[in-house]
Amino acid sequence: MAWNEPGSGKQRDPWKDGGNSGPSPDFDALARRLRDFFNRLFGGGGGGVAIALVGALIAWCAWDSMVRVNASDTGVVLRFGRFSRLMTPGINFKFPRPVESVVPVPIGKTLQTNDQVRMLTKDENIVLVDFNVQYRISDPRLFLFGVRDPDGTLGQAAESAVRTVIGGSDMDTILSGQRSELMVQAKQLLQANLDQYKAGLSISELNFQNVRPPQDVKDAFDDANRALQDKQRAEEEAKAYASQVVPEARGDAAAVRAEAEGYKSKVTARAEGDAQRFNLVESQYKAAPEVTRKRLYIEAMEQVVGNTPKVIDLSSGKNILNLPGAADVRVPAATIVTPDPGKGGR
Repeated sequence: MAWNEPGSGKQRDPWKDGGNSGPSPDFDALARRLRDFFNRLFGGGGGGVAIALVGALIAWCAWDSMVRVNASDTGVVLRFGRFSRLMTPGINFKFPRPVESVVPVPIGKTLQTNDQVRMLTKDENIVLVDFNVQYRISDPRLFLFGVRDPDGTLGQAAESAVRTVIGGSDMDTILSGQRSELMVQAKQLLQANLDQYKAGLSISELNFQNVRPPQDVKDAFDDANRALQDKQRAEEEAKAYASQVVPEARGDAAAVRAEAEGYKSKVTARAEGDAQRFNLVESQYKAAPEVTRKRLYIEAMEQVVGNTPKVIDLSSGKNILNLPGAADVRVPAATIVTPDPGKGGR
């Protein structure tokens, strides 16, 4: 509805009646009452100062009600010192102080602590261990209210975990390649202790930066370390020699076995051939004994006398037989004689 309607014959004042027919507050009267109140409060002459103070108070409250939280932080809102809520990164609003205050907690940053401890190993050797712990804040509320000094608690818990792991291991184990396993054990033990303390911390890494003996026993330790290295080198050389010799020995054994198998096959085949030939000769002998005996005798004499340069005949030349191979011997033909196999002469 318009303030001044044509033809109504009536002019309306929006500041007095609000443009409506109902009752409306008188802002001039309200301002006068406020001015009179501050005049009485400040002795009648401080109305301007009071207004300035009120304006400054309102501006300060408006300014203190806005909080900017960084991207790597989380804001913990405390209402009269007690936990109220968490603020996400960005612009947030709260009640002005002293009603509410904000404590930024860097949950997105990786923090670290370093320390050095001197301790005894399981085999009663003294070592110095330099270790480094990298951690993050996992729970801002527990970080602020779980323990009184989170950083100090972390340092003491880390030292306790390292002492537990190192004290339960031998010197050789600590200095050898198993050091990584010891670091994993120390990290797990430290995280379990922090969870039990409700410190609101999460361990990212725990590293043994340097493990060494004290300066007082360094020379003896170096000698023992060199002996250990010599032992390891000798073991590696022995393994290399074994890896070279064993395959050669296996190859030689395989060759001997193959040769033996070949010889076995050859001898077996020859024996079987001789047995078959003997069976054939036997069958022929049964069919014609006299002829077979004479033929066998002649073949045997050919093999015996064929390469003999001289033959002595004791039968007075009654039976003379020219044998193959005897032609190469330059002797009279009458001397190359054989006895009659039927008479048994020699």
